[in-house]
Amino acid sequence: MRLISIFISTTFIIQFIGACTNNAEVNSQNLAMEKEAFQKEIEGKRVDLFTLNNGKGLIVQISNYGGKIVSIIFPDKNGDPADLCLGYESIDQYIKGSASIGATIGPYANRIANAQFELDGIIYSLDKNNGENMIHGGSASFRSKVWDVEKAEDDLLTLSILSEDGEGGFPGNLLLTVSFSLSPDNELLIQYHASTDQKTVVNFTNHAFFNLAGEGSGDVLGHELWVNGDSITPTDASGIPTGEIIPIEDTPFDFRTFKAVGRDIGQDNILLKNAGGYDHNFVLNRQSPELLHAASLIDPGSGRVMEVFTTEPGLQVYTANTLNTVGKGGNEYGPYSSICLETQHFPDSPNHANFPSTVLKPGSDYNSTTIYKFGIDLKNKY
Repeated sequence: MRLISIFISTTFIIQFIGACTNNAEVNSQNLAMEKEAFQKEIEGKRVDLFTLNNGKGLIVQISNYGGKIVSIIFPDKNGDPADLCLGYESIDQYIKGSASIGATIGPYANRIANAQFELDGIIYSLDKNNGENMIHGGSASFRSKVWDVEKAEDDLLTLSILSEDGEGGFPGNLLLTVSFSLSPDNELLIQYHASTDQKTVVNFTNHAFFNLAGEGSGDVLGHELWVNGDSITPTDASGIPTGEIIPIEDTPFDFRTFKAVGRDIGQDNILLKNAGGYDHNFVLNRQSPELLHAASLIDPGSGRVMEVFTTEPGLQVYTANTLNTVGKGGNEYGPYSSICLETQHFPDSPNHANFPSTVLKPGSDYNSTTIYKFGIDLKNKY
């Protein structure tokens, strides 16, 4: 009888766990955006929505319009899934909404001062779309273009885009291929590969707006952040780097040990005041070209943790200081409703010889990898 009782109990537990898993999967699918709402033809190209699922709890949805991450769905410490990425519910809303939300950014992410740079004695003038400066590529920006779909599988999506010579003022025919893939370890891998037929400058990133408690759930000021960097590149009032690299010790920018995002955000600091919060490039403690653990973000309430790994030299920490839009489910996305951890080369690098070079030459392909890894902080991983 005891053996039968144990068997029945074990069977019940297995069925219970299976039911919970199935329910979580059903709930995750309920959070996913509808494919039909993203199907449209724009300038002769078909836009669609692609869903990646690693079967381990991580679901990521991406549109080939702007190479945008639409949803990142992952369970909390209780197994309840939520969408951790701000966004919209249809392609029409993306066209009208905040252009950078979830977008793959290029040909040059972040800012270039006075919308110009010099290369081999030639001054290239770009579009001024951020006051007197250029941000995220100007009219050439990949965030508002339809990408070509090279490969679409259950856990892999490969997109490509061609920026023609002179577009937005940038020299060279630039071809960028970006692959999004999921690993069994709940990693979202983003791999960039670019080539050009003329000398040019490039800087790529993804502009996902994260809230680990779930999009629309409030602000992220209680999230805890760690950044593997001892210094930042300070900026002027327009967000352009001064060219200096300054240590963060004894400043509000010191995230070398975990602290709440909002703990020091209101300090009397000119850099914070100019930006309205954090919108600054951290110089990562890189000793080799290999993948570096650049940052970690924890939401104490849900227990979710996101780790960031990259081959890039910098990380832009942005607390959505100027965000003002209505997103999924009519949720209002305002300042501090999310945080961006954008792996990158430094802003305005073409105008600062002391910054890592962003020059790409013909025959010298650009390769970069960034990983966002999701998990649960089960007391206490860190």
